[in-house]
Amino acid sequence: MSPLNSSIAIVTGVGREKGIGTAVCRALAAAGVDIFFTYWSAYDRSMPFYDRDTDDGWPEKLKEQVQNYGVRCASLELDLSKKDAPEKLLDVVEERLGSPAILINNATYSIDAGFKSMNAAILDAHYEVNVRGTLLLTTAFARRIEGRHGGRVIHMVSGQDQSPEPGNLAYVSTKGAVSAFTKSAAIELAPLNITVNAVDPGPTNTGWMTETLKDELKPRFPMGRIGEPEDAARLICFLAGEDSGWVTGQIIHSDGGFLS
Repeated sequence: MSPLNSSIAIVTGVGREKGIGTAVCRALAAAGVDIFFTYWSAYDRSMPFYDRDTDDGWPEKLKEQVQNYGVRCASLELDLSKKDAPEKLLDVVEERLGSPAILINNATYSIDAGFKSMNAAILDAHYEVNVRGTLLLTTAFARRIEGRHGGRVIHMVSGQDQSPEPGNLAYVSTKGAVSAFTKSAAIELAPLNITVNAVDPGPTNTGWMTETLKDELKPRFPMGRIGEPEDAARLICFLAGEDSGWVTGQIIHSDGGFLS
């Protein structure tokens, strides 16, 4: 990776050891990028796959790991469902580290909901983080760095443009909105030398898979293994660097050829 000149990255949604956000922070730090990450413990702890043995206190542990790469690191516990969260985050990043050039919108709200359980509260909870939080943070980020330097924005999506996901209607609807936003925002921000892309990592072993599910999914990966967080992190690092300057408005399916 060839880091951007202003090598400060924001990575949202970094609350667990096995998450993609953690892998991204490590990979960017190894490339010499200063890291500012957010987490929201209340959400992480509500997940059935939260591992108290490894995930309790993880943000502080990760901060130490990142700093061991010789880069600066700061973090903030932040509920991205709040309307003022994007501006608050950017204020703190500038105060502690400086003007960021890289934004990784990794934070996601996801609760399975089919048509029988769908209601306004479930849909709003998904929308507030996945759509409003992501879009407002992206546009606020672009306004902050306009006239200072270029930048990179990378969203996380889940293949909604490839195959349906019945039983997960609120999640797929909001992630589909992020895919649509990616393409149009990329055109608007291109004159500012800000690229906007989205990554679909496919089914990834971030702690939510049971051994039975892994056995079911593995034959659908032509490469013979399950995707790992580091797989997504390598692509994200490329998109965050100088070498990706001609790549924008793309939804990249980095899923090992997963047969959906």
